[in-house]
Amino acid sequence: MSDVKISSGHEGNVREQVTAYFQRIKNGEMGALPAVGALVVVGAMFSILSPFFLTKLNFANLFVQAAELTMLAVALVFVILLGEIDLSAGVTAGVAMAAFFLLMQGGTNWIVALIVAFVVGGAIGALIGFFVARIGVPSFVVTLGLFLGFQGLQLVMLGEGGIFRIDVPEIKAIMNDNLPTWGGWAFLALMLVLSAAVSLWDRARRARHDLSNRPIELLYAKLAVFAILGGVTVYLLNENRSQGVISISGVPIVIPIAVLILFIGTLVLDRTQFGRHLYAVGGNAEAARRAGIKVANIRITAFIICSMLAVVSGLFHVSRLGAVEATAGRQIVLNGVAAAVVGGVSLFGGRGRLVHAAIGAFVIVMIENGLGLLEFPAGVNLVVTGSVLILAATIDALSRKRGNGVRS
Repeated sequence: MSDVKISSGHEGNVREQVTAYFQRIKNGEMGALPAVGALVVVGAMFSILSPFFLTKLNFANLFVQAAELTMLAVALVFVILLGEIDLSAGVTAGVAMAAFFLLMQGGTNWIVALIVAFVVGGAIGALIGFFVARIGVPSFVVTLGLFLGFQGLQLVMLGEGGIFRIDVPEIKAIMNDNLPTWGGWAFLALMLVLSAAVSLWDRARRARHDLSNRPIELLYAKLAVFAILGGVTVYLLNENRSQGVISISGVPIVIPIAVLILFIGTLVLDRTQFGRHLYAVGGNAEAARRAGIKVANIRITAFIICSMLAVVSGLFHVSRLGAVEATAGRQIVLNGVAAAVVGGVSLFGGRGRLVHAAIGAFVIVMIENGLGLLEFPAGVNLVVTGSVLILAATIDALSRKRGNGVRS
C-alpha cells in the first residue's frame, strides 16, 4: 500500500504558492477579497462625490467611528465560526456598562468597576453557552430572548431614557485623545517586530517537526505591505487635522487598543488548540466530537469570549459619548453581524478570520460616513447596508456551492 501525502498548503515555491492562491479563489475560497474590493470601490466613489471624504479630519474620524463596530464584529466572529449567533451582544455590553456606572456612582474605584463589568459580560456569555451547549436551545432563540430582556433590565438599572455622564479622564481618553506623534511610529515598529517574531517562531516550530514552510520571500512581502500601509496611515494621522488654532494630530489611542486585541485574538484562533478546535466544531460538530473534542466546552468558551469582547465595544461607546445610556446596544449588534458577513466570515460556520470582520466593519462605517457627508436621509444608510449584507451572504453561499462542487 503506497503512502499518500496530503498537502498542507505550505509546499511549493513563490510561483506555486501564488498559483495555488488563485486556484483557491477560483474554487470559491475568496476570504476578505470581496470586502477589500468593496473598500476600494466605496472609498473611490465617496472621494469623488464629496470633497470632505478624503480630508485629514475625516480620515481620522473613520478609524475612530469604526473602532466600536469593529470590536463588536470581532466578538461575534467567535460564535459565527461555530455556525451560531449572538443577538444579545450589544445589549450585553449595555448591561455591563450600566453596572459599571452604578458601581462608580456608589463610590467604587473605576478600575474595580470596569473589572466587574467584564465579569458581568463573561457571566452572561457563560449563561448563553450553557443554554446552547448543554440544554440544546438554539442560539438565535436564547440571544433573542436576552436581547429583549436586557433592554428592560437596562431601563430598570438606569431609568427610562437615562443618559448619565462619566467623568473618568482615562475612559474618555480612549476614543477622544491621541498618542504623541512618536507614539504612532513606536507602535507600528512594535507590531512589525511582533508579527515577524510570531511568523519566524511558527516557521521554526514547523521545521522542528519536519513540516514544510512557505517561501521566506512571502513573509518578507507580507511585512513590507504591513509596513507600507501602516506607515502611510501613521503619517497621515500624525498630520495636523485641526481646522482651528489648536493643533490636533497623532494616532487616536483607540487604534492601538483595537489592533492589539485583534492581534491577540488572531493568535488564539490561529495558533492555539482552542482555535483549531473552534474551527473544527464550526466545520463539522459531529466529526469534531468523534475526534475527542469537547464540543460543549468550546461553544461555552466562545460565547464567553464574545460577550467579554462585546463589553470592550461598549466601553468604546461610553468613551466616545462620555456617558452611559439606558438604550445602548439595541441597533449596533445587527451591524456587527453585517460587518462580519460582509468581511467574509461564513454564517455557515468554520470559515473566516478576525481581520475579515474588521475590514467588513470599515466598509459599513465608510458607507455610513460617506452618505452622511452627502447629507442623505438616515434611512438610506440602512437600505445600502442591508443590500451590501444580502450581496455578501449571497457571495458566501455561492462560493460554498462552488467549493463543494455543487451545480445549480
